[in-house]
Amino acid sequence: MGIVAGLDSSSDSTRIVVCDTDTGAVIKQGYAPHPVGGSGDVDPQAWLMSLGEAAEGGLLEGVQAIGVSAQQHGLLALDAGGVLVRPALMGNDKRAQSAAADLAEALGGRTAWAQAVGAVPTASQPVAKLRWLARNEPEAAHRVAELMQPHDWLVWQLLGRPVRRTTDRGTASSSGYWSAAAGSWRPDLVELALGHQVRLPEVIGPADAAGHTPEGLLISAGTGETMAAAFGLGVGLGDAVISLGASGSVFSIHHEALADPTGTILSYADATGMHLPVVHTLNAVRTLRGTAELLGTDLEGLSALAMKSTPGSYGLVLLPYLEGERTPHLPHTAGTLTGLRRESMKPEHLARAAFEGMLCGLADALDVLRGRGVQVRRVFLLGPAADLQAVRAIAPALLGAQVVVPQPADYAALGAARQAAWALGVSHGTQSPHEPPRWPAAASQVFEPGDDLPVGQAVRQQYVAVREQTHPGAFESGTVESGAFESGVVGSGTVEPGGQEAAGGAGGYGAGSQVPAGGAGGYEAGGSVNPGGYGEAGGLVAGGYEAV
Repeated sequence: MGIVAGLDSSSDSTRIVVCDTDTGAVIKQGYAPHPVGGSGDVDPQAWLMSLGEAAEGGLLEGVQAIGVSAQQHGLLALDAGGVLVRPALMGNDKRAQSAAADLAEALGGRTAWAQAVGAVPTASQPVAKLRWLARNEPEAAHRVAELMQPHDWLVWQLLGRPVRRTTDRGTASSSGYWSAAAGSWRPDLVELALGHQVRLPEVIGPADAAGHTPEGLLISAGTGETMAAAFGLGVGLGDAVISLGASGSVFSIHHEALADPTGTILSYADATGMHLPVVHTLNAVRTLRGTAELLGTDLEGLSALAMKSTPGSYGLVLLPYLEGERTPHLPHTAGTLTGLRRESMKPEHLARAAFEGMLCGLADALDVLRGRGVQVRRVFLLGPAADLQAVRAIAPALLGAQVVVPQPADYAALGAARQAAWALGVSHGTQSPHEPPRWPAAASQVFEPGDDLPVGQAVRQQYVAVREQTHPGAFESGTVESGAFESGVVGSGTVEPGGQEAAGGAGGYGAGSQVPAGGAGGYEAGGSVNPGGYGEAGGLVAGGYEAV
């Protein structure tokens, strides 16, 4: 038995958990905000100051190993002496938007990038930041000799700035110049963006040690925040995770990289040697907030209103593309509300249409993964909005899967600690490098679709029909529909406001029907996620919880 620590340096704070290596039980915790903002230009020394504050009071006393998780997509450009040529550029910095578009064309378009590294450049990615740097700060760009991301830099600092620089598959895969499918760097893409070659970190395995501190403390490989959160949460094959932030993200664990010529799927690597395909939407909780403001209430009030309506919202369908949309690729569109009738023009029906629209949009993203062969038996819902009654009642039937709502916890820090325990065990010969420690899964509430599954899928079909009529061909043929609905679940009908079941439909609800009071499938008191997670045959969130 021993103790290990997991350190998560997010965009605004540092969180540390100290855990028992055998059971994963949290023994101690530490927290400190970052002394500077988390966007734009950031001095990474602030992360070290925050780390020191979070570890005060002997928090790390007796710890044998540390794992590091950190915010993704940050870029630290160093000169030949290992000194930063400028402050770090953070993932939420929007300045590289035009650089990303230019870079995409420079390689031959979205398909060329998707085939090269499994992702099309966006402003958040380091590869786009390199192009921005070359254009806007050419003197600094000329001095760049090596590249790191936040997790890489923190590990390097903890180790005393050794000659060896390391990273892991997860962090590397979010750079835009490492291929998860090939498992290798693409230095040609760095040169395309920056104009010259640079040194890149050594990509080490999930159970490998990055090194030891001068005091003899083992530092594990570390990883990005999304990958660490998935590992801490205990998700594995057959699981998907939906993050309900202002925007949304859907990711899953898969046995292979998914090359997507449209660029809809980001083909990342996870923290265990598997793959982590991610699909983003631009509109999640911002849809609920906008509707709540329109109706003069808050999210709790909107949820209560929605529960007074019925499945199908009396025929109202909201396409929630308020900020344009990424999945499907409709960057310049707006939201659409259809089905207005005198009887449907009530606050409760609009409220429910907002929840159904948000969840159907996320179901579209989930079905992109299903359409590529990703099996989804259960869906983890993360974010404060997952606690809303309307989300819990509607989600299982619309998503067509068991829904798991974990209790709030520092899952990225827990994932980092679990990785540290793994590397420590391997170094002592007590743990297989192919099988991580079996820590108990997160305590959770579980919701089943139950008898409401046909109803939810009829609502979903109604949404798809409106989406296709409004934006025909928004999804390429077969992208969603071929894998969207399980065989025999959905017919061709819609939810009729007058109580009639549409011909050929999935038993649609009429306007007078009501979701059972306990929600879709009810609540399993004390239920928990079945342990197992990684290593069995059966990002948080991408980027962590967003402000909602």
